[in-house]
Amino acid sequence: MALDSLDLARWQFGITTVYHFVLVPLTIGLAPLVALMETAWLKTGNEQWLTLTKFFGKVFIINFALGVATGIVQEFQFGMNWSEYSRFVGNIFGAPLAFEALLAFFMESTFMGVWIFGWDRLSKKLHNLCIWMVALGVNLSALFILAANSWMQHPVGAVVNPKTGRAELDGIGGFFEVLTSPLTWATYLHVVTTALLVAGAMVMGISIWWMVRAVRAEQKFEATELWRRGARFGAYFALIAGLGVLGTGHWQGQQIAEYQPAKFAAAEALCQSQEGAGFTVAAFGDCSANGGPTRIIEIPKVYSFMATNDFNARMTGLDDAQKDMEQRFGSTAADGSKINYTPDVMTTFWTFRLMIGTGSLSILLALVVLYLTRANKLIANRKLGTLALWSVTLPFLGASFGWIFTEIGRQPWVVAPNLATVRPDDPTTWVYMLTQNGVSTVVSSASVLTSMVVFTLLYAALGVVWFMLLRRYVREGVRTPVADKPADDAELTFQY
Repeated sequence: MALDSLDLARWQFGITTVYHFVLVPLTIGLAPLVALMETAWLKTGNEQWLTLTKFFGKVFIINFALGVATGIVQEFQFGMNWSEYSRFVGNIFGAPLAFEALLAFFMESTFMGVWIFGWDRLSKKLHNLCIWMVALGVNLSALFILAANSWMQHPVGAVVNPKTGRAELDGIGGFFEVLTSPLTWATYLHVVTTALLVAGAMVMGISIWWMVRAVRAEQKFEATELWRRGARFGAYFALIAGLGVLGTGHWQGQQIAEYQPAKFAAAEALCQSQEGAGFTVAAFGDCSANGGPTRIIEIPKVYSFMATNDFNARMTGLDDAQKDMEQRFGSTAADGSKINYTPDVMTTFWTFRLMIGTGSLSILLALVVLYLTRANKLIANRKLGTLALWSVTLPFLGASFGWIFTEIGRQPWVVAPNLATVRPDDPTTWVYMLTQNGVSTVVSSASVLTSMVVFTLLYAALGVVWFMLLRRYVREGVRTPVADKPADDAELTFQY
């Protein structure tokens, strides 16, 4: 029964988290992009920037509202399905989450309301400041939440109170250590650049789709001055952010290789430790198979370089990682069962590659768009317009695959041990927890199953609402000034 509760609790948290994280990157990335559009309008006086601001501002508002609704559920799960986890590390994990709610969320939600209802009521500069404060609040939220998650991946600034048996922050310095750890900032910058890639790709894809429609409707002014402007704006951000994703991902990957060698070994399905390990494009099977996984196309020494910047570095394999963990933390659980410290190899392996593949393809598409729209050129092919709209999903998928890789690769730990501090004189030594020990001992499997079904259905309904609202406002388009009229003395008119 306990195993059933554990599996169900993990499924529920996985479903709700992945759904919530689909919305998060767009919110983080689109806030500064909308703020930049409004700033461009203030600086240039070009009304097309104002039109883009209001159009993509609607998209941002819809996504923000759904993100808040789905994020609330995460908090309840920590205190219910995962109450033992919260009992052990709640004093630490709750601190950045409290700052996120009391500081960042109230900042972004308050200024969001002022921005929505402040059109024609505030001065232009003050109104623009409001959306910049929203962008700041959204990114502060991301920092606090990712600090909490990064601490679970690599605990710092913590001690175990011998009287209560609970993990606690090591004073105010411990809290700042949580916020400033290298893994926190590598993760934060990687997520922010990913979010900008997601938002840039959405702006680019939607703008191209409307550009094609405007060209085919012979509204050249709208196609050139509005949608081409939006497409190139989104493409530039997608390209710059995409390069940032590659750089920050490389930095984060090196820290994962150091802090969580089993996760990084699973990302390559590396069974035995090896010097100058190569990067495998595709693999099937796991280390239990005779001879290990079946590999297809291996690029020599690249995996070692990804982890250490050294093509000949020795990489820890899953077998050695398992033995090391058994020596440090024991080979059997409290119930006498053998502990498998190896994460799900194929899930970790493929989500790592799908993350890289979808992100790289998004960067390539941004380059193609910038090339096709150079020198006032327009995209008029209907198939390209449809393809651009569908390409919006690529960075969304990449972000989700990356999150799945991060969480599945950490297993079987809910709080992974800090391997650098596993020694008697370091207070962080005992701050770790197996996932199976974090699940509630009093919430029945029937309760978890019921709530999982309810939330899954509710999230499915919210997903339909989210999609229909976005589809409606994207298809509705904008009310934009166009100069395409047959009469010689025609003035600018407004068309939907």
